[in-house]
Amino acid sequence: MCLKFKEYFTTGEGLLRLGIFGSFLGHGVFALQVKQGWLKYFSAVGLAESSASTLLPLIGVMDIVVALLALFYPLRIVLAWAGVWGLWTALLRPLAGEPIWDFIERWANWAAPLALLALQGWPSTAKAWFKVRDGAKKKR
Repeated sequence: MCLKFKEYFTTGEGLLRLGIFGSFLGHGVFALQVKQGWLKYFSAVGLAESSASTLLPLIGVMDIVVALLALFYPLRIVLAWAGVWGLWTALLRPLAGEPIWDFIERWANWAAPLALLALQGWPSTAKAWFKVRDGAKKKR
């Protein structure tokens, strides 16, 4: 469910959607370009560089789909995935030998999707994971 244009800039939900969109769109474009600096993250978990070159474009497409869904139709299951994926990719930094601060500075990459999920309401049934929110009324 789309918001009115103004709501993207004047509501917590809208601002979270924009933040998630920007984060996942930017990372998705970098992944499509097979950003060389990211190859070490695959090595850190035992994957070869050739595997990384194959996987990164697929990850890029996935990230861009997540970005668009977060902006226009933020299904709870997508937000949960975005939170888990954001946490994992942030954790890859220290696993690859980078300082813990590289993980800490990326907290918004996983916390924003989980914050939007919390605003929508945590699902109480399996079916609810595939909805934007319960009921017809918007929560703001």
